[in-house]
Amino acid sequence: MSVVHPGMLHDYGGFPPETYKITYPAPGAPDLAQRTADLIKSAGLPTHLDPKRGFDHGTFAPAYVMYPNAELPIFQISLQHSYDPAAHFALGRAIAPLRYEGVLIVGSRLSYHNLRLFGPGAKAPSAAFDAWLSATMALPGDQRSNTLLDWDKAPSARICHPKEDHLVPLFAALGAAEFEPATLTYHDKNIFGGVTASSYRIG
Repeated sequence: MSVVHPGMLHDYGGFPPETYKITYPAPGAPDLAQRTADLIKSAGLPTHLDPKRGFDHGTFAPAYVMYPNAELPIFQISLQHSYDPAAHFALGRAIAPLRYEGVLIVGSRLSYHNLRLFGPGAKAPSAAFDAWLSATMALPGDQRSNTLLDWDKAPSARICHPKEDHLVPLFAALGAAEFEPATLTYHDKNIFGGVTASSYRIG
């Protein structure tokens, strides 16, 4: 994403009208986007710059809470269509140098994402998957990565993530700080009336 002044992409449906009027006027970061694309290409991974893409809700929702003044330059990196865990760990490793250049890498999504199962029915599967994720995140770096490559074998994995688009950003974030400890920064057992979910800081 190499837009100088990103627009908005309200990439959701069925929400109240006011949610389609949300704006987040943070500047883009085209020079940094080019630097990132160069790192990704140097790692042998496919990429290209998108001069039109706006902020989607995976960016503007957390960014609005974290930086309400919208003063920090932000750009997005897309996921691969395959959702291949190994490819996203490789992406994270490729962009790891950015961490030492003052760049905050955020793997934004939710550790539970089954749009058809919220409320009490989500309580048991989300708790089981979250417990597995917590134990996995506490492992040493390479062991943690190898365990996450087989995330779909975890308890209730495919109930919690029928489609893993909300999980693979974690792999990219971990790849960028692969041998550093993960710290639990958020944990709730009753999101949406029954969902257990967690967030982590790596490094």
